Amino acid sequence: MPAMTAITLPEIAWLDGNRTKTARWRSEAGLPPHGKVLVVDDRLGVDAAWKMATEGTAMLWRGDWQTVRHLLQGLSRRADRLVRANGPKTVLSPAETFELHRRSQGIRAQTLGMLLVPLDADYGIPLRRAQDVRQACIEAYGTPSGENSVVSLRELLAVVSAHEWRKKGIPVPAVEGRIYPHFGVFSPVRGEYVDLVARAPLPASCELAFDIGTGSGIIAAILARRGVKQLVATDTDERALACASENVEKLGLTAAVRIAKADLFPEGQANLIVCNPPWLPARPTSPVEYAVYDPDSRMLRGFLRGLASHLAAEGEGWLIISDIAELLGLRSRQELLGWIKMGGLKVIERLDTRPKHSKAQDASDALHAARAAEVTSLWRLCRAGE
Repeated sequence: MPAMTAITLPEIAWLDGNRTKTARWRSEAGLPPHGKVLVVDDRLGVDAAWKMATEGTAMLWRGDWQTVRHLLQGLSRRADRLVRANGPKTVLSPAETFELHRRSQGIRAQTLGMLLVPLDADYGIPLRRAQDVRQACIEAYGTPSGENSVVSLRELLAVVSAHEWRKKGIPVPAVEGRIYPHFGVFSPVRGEYVDLVARAPLPASCELAFDIGTGSGIIAAILARRGVKQLVATDTDERALACASENVEKLGLTAAVRIAKADLFPEGQANLIVCNPPWLPARPTSPVEYAVYDPDSRMLRGFLRGLASHLAAEGEGWLIISDIAELLGLRSRQELLGWIKMGGLKVIERLDTRPKHSKAQDASDALHAARAAEVTSLWRLCRAGE
């Protein structure tokens, strides 16, 4: 299983009485250490915490673990109320609505991220009634470095949540088992694209397939279960490679699926090449968002540009993508069709399905109109001359 690359973490400093103390600063989003940090405890209420957070003061918690979790919940409710109160007063275009939504979510994340907790050198939490998060942190951050660190409570709770998902796994009937997502790797909770891969007709000859940007390895696993004899599943992210390797092993598919680190395509040609790129052309703000946001559609365009040269004779490429970017005015259907044509490709067929996730029915969601109309498609592509 691939090992995560060790990274030297920056230091964060704060005053404890008259003494300056330091620890390593952890931020999966790559945020710099906070410049102003105050030590706080159970005496801090939501109003005071909100004032500090919005004024740029980070709070290093030294009180009770359960109390700080309740405090974060209170801050979250206040942030949500503020987002609703500051909603658009005029009718906006879909693209403007998306930009406002992203900006609001960014401000919310920044504010909630001001509540910090300490971690001991072994990832223990030195707070009263603290839960044991050591295994969750090892899975997310790697072997303890032997130094104390500080992390936002919001991130630490995401680490714990990912650990629970990884323990339980997500049942996926198409793989005849479960997929176990890792922290920082997109979880296959949206079943519509899984169903498309499970029912699309395979090429007549399908000895070898490539799964580009494999993530959790779910697409490679589905194709192996469908009888594809050999698959190469690629990704550039170390966590994704480790996650896919673990899932392939647990499903007993190591003889059929090889996990490889590659930027898009591995060497050679295949009868079937599948890619489920990020669906929205926007800048991600954290590692897990790289599965959702693709700046300037770089991965999508790279896949379509290189697909024809990696297809074997009479081979097929499957592009799995929703039209959410089109509905939000971030990319047009004409652009997508133009990139397909420029790649020397033609469309054989398009299989469509409607979303099943809860946000498609949530009228209070800022992007509800686009989510309710969204269609997820599997585009069957081949070389234009065939």
